[in-house]
Amino acid sequence: MNQNPQISIVVPLYNEEESLPELHQWIVRVMTANKFSYEVLFIDDGSTDSSWSVVEKIKAVDSNVRGLKFQRNYGKSAALHVGFQATRGNVVITMDADLQDSPDEIPDLYKMITEDKFDLVSGWKKKRYDPISKTIPTKIYNGVNRMISGIKLHDMNCGLKAYRKEVVKSVEIFGEMHRYIPVIAKAAGFPKIGEKVVQHQERKYGVSKFGLNRFINGFLDLFTITFITRFGKKPMHFFGLLGTLCFILGFGLTLWMIIDKLFFETTGRLIADRAEFYISLVAMIIGVQLFLAGFVAELVSRNSSIRNNYLVEKEI
Repeated sequence: MNQNPQISIVVPLYNEEESLPELHQWIVRVMTANKFSYEVLFIDDGSTDSSWSVVEKIKAVDSNVRGLKFQRNYGKSAALHVGFQATRGNVVITMDADLQDSPDEIPDLYKMITEDKFDLVSGWKKKRYDPISKTIPTKIYNGVNRMISGIKLHDMNCGLKAYRKEVVKSVEIFGEMHRYIPVIAKAAGFPKIGEKVVQHQERKYGVSKFGLNRFINGFLDLFTITFITRFGKKPMHFFGLLGTLCFILGFGLTLWMIIDKLFFETTGRLIADRAEFYISLVAMIIGVQLFLAGFVAELVSRNSSIRNNYLVEKEI
């Protein structure tokens, strides 16, 4: 097998024993027809069926296939991260193992990376065969993603994506952040992100491994990754600003009450009897706490092992 293939195809899988042989044959057919040198990495995310046995059988007849199996189910992000670290190709393609992503899209995705010079190209399943209970939340989810991240993708969570090798070697995927690889890539200095309309196949075997809870978790993860990418190395800029604004608000309100009491108040009412007193007190306390949170976060950040994790693109 070529040590530096043109394409590495990363396929995370969990209990997909029925679809793997057909998917492998489909990939081989496309690669052979286009004369690509390639490797296929099947990442078994702790399957409880015979998926790994199927991968072993495929490997026995195809030297272009590699496989990695987790001891237990860690999630798609972990599978992609390990797969990215193991790739050797100049272009990396990711796709799901359930046959809903079409390998026929690979040549065009490859061309967009190599000829159009995109850093990352995400598939857009414009016509979907999912039930309405999944399509409507997906549209809302992607709309919020575009608004918050500023990345104009219609289907950010599409499993079918293409990357330059440098992208997958530079980003770290953890937790459930596989949904936001374009956001992570952009933050790492790879802003040229494209989109391609791709075919969406109806599920042929098994059932979906994702429930509606992924949309709730997805929004929470979006806020997390947005905060990390913007303030991960400068948390005081976030907490300190909010803390300062709260403290100024509370202090200003307190000052106004003192002036009002000294020069304008005629009823003899105590400052402590006014609602504004408690509002200003709470605002100043919250302001100090936010400032201290930023200070502690700054100390943690400065002692982090990745505090100087910067990507050098070229050197002469």
